[in-house]
Amino acid sequence: MTIIDAITKVLSEAKEPLSHKEIYKKIIDQSYYSFGAKDPQAVVRSKIRKHCYGIDFPSASPKKLFMQVNGQVSSRNALYQVWDGEKKEVVPENKIKRDELPEEKIHSAYSAHIKSVSEQLLEYIKLSEPEFFESLVVKLLLKMGYGWDQSTSGNVVGGKGDEGIDGIINEDKLGLEKIYIQAKRYENNKVSPSEIRDFIGAMAIKGARKGVFFTSSKFTEQAAQHAHDAQNMTITLIDGDSLTELLVQYGLGVAIAKIYQIFEVDKNFFTID
Repeated sequence: MTIIDAITKVLSEAKEPLSHKEIYKKIIDQSYYSFGAKDPQAVVRSKIRKHCYGIDFPSASPKKLFMQVNGQVSSRNALYQVWDGEKKEVVPENKIKRDELPEEKIHSAYSAHIKSVSEQLLEYIKLSEPEFFESLVVKLLLKMGYGWDQSTSGNVVGGKGDEGIDGIINEDKLGLEKIYIQAKRYENNKVSPSEIRDFIGAMAIKGARKGVFFTSSKFTEQAAQHAHDAQNMTITLIDGDSLTELLVQYGLGVAIAKIYQIFEVDKNFFTID
């Protein structure tokens, strides 16, 4: 029986949720598992957290077996039960008192770092010229793999007489399939329904089927609905938050400052074939 099997057995037999200390005690009392670690209670806690629904960090297991039933407490005071496989409401991170595994702390700090970088990116974008914004979103789509060639497939066409189109991505060498782009660099103003209608009209004139509308702000609900309801064409909306997320993901406008490696014990190393 593995540690996970022992934890599962204890929780399955229990009539109420248990803490990691109570789980450990029952494992010992029932002789379900023999520990060799110096801090076996910490081992039990770590195993539960790595298989706990709603708790994700780089070394967490994708296989979820347990769930925490009292979310707004530190992990040392958490109570667990066997997860029934149904999705539950997860307590927001900012409401959980921090007492995490090292891996969880690293993941939380990394998430906060990415959020900070994204906010800084958005500030720089909002301070840039509209022409730069148009060029940026064309480069992003090319970086994401749209267009048959990264150096020649994308064109910025915004400016006087752009007929409501700021950029074009040629998906094939002959230009038979195109993605049309509209880019609005706004400080706070939301993209209005009329702007979406104008983009739809510009695409219709060109017989276009695919379009992407970028903004550094947000879209109104009605604007989003207009894009969704466009006939015979697909229009994707990218707001400021989604834009910075994509920029970080594809390494555009950001540079790697330092790399930290996360380790876990290689269990296969300690086995004899």
